[in-house]
Amino acid sequence: MERAVATSEIRVIGLTGGIAAGKSSVARFFIDKGIPVLDADQLARDAVLPGSAALEQIVLCFGHGVVAHDGTLDRKKLGELIFSDSEKRHQLESILHPEIRKLSGERIARAAADGHKRLIYMAPLLIEAGALDRVDDLWVVTVRPEVQLERLMRRDGISREQAQRMVESQMPLAEKERYGSVVIDNSGTEAETRHVLESVWAEETGNDHE
Repeated sequence: MERAVATSEIRVIGLTGGIAAGKSSVARFFIDKGIPVLDADQLARDAVLPGSAALEQIVLCFGHGVVAHDGTLDRKKLGELIFSDSEKRHQLESILHPEIRKLSGERIARAAADGHKRLIYMAPLLIEAGALDRVDDLWVVTVRPEVQLERLMRRDGISREQAQRMVESQMPLAEKERYGSVVIDNSGTEAETRHVLESVWAEETGNDHE
């Protein structure tokens, strides 16, 4: 499998799931254990920081109107430009994806150099973006449909109909589950999920002492 960097000494575990499935809460379990967690959403923000090559390219393609007064990328304006224009969206992806890959490679290599045996790469669209080549294994966080809707309604303060539309706009969780070698059911309480994660992690680490 092709990887962004040669990091055979570190195992990169992809962590993905649907909206309101609880990826971040699952990620905190690994952070508490001292395992580095790389957040693809944060990488995307880091890739377009003021002064970055990616932001310069975006301005060239989309104009200075996508830059806010403080010099940062105005994501809302950029989103409006690409919302219904697939060509512009592909343009943006062609700028962002190589930069995100480069950043992820650098940070994975740094974690390996620091002596970590494993790293969690958390990305909500890992499957959809065709980025499975960035990880050695894929773990999927899932929840029962009714739990997903209830959590999304509570989190965003929206109606059931709005939540349903948001869920339906994404790849179904049942489909994502088929890609995962490990499926983490986060439907229960925090304590129940932690128990599941302890079991998964014990099986993953075996006899090592990370």
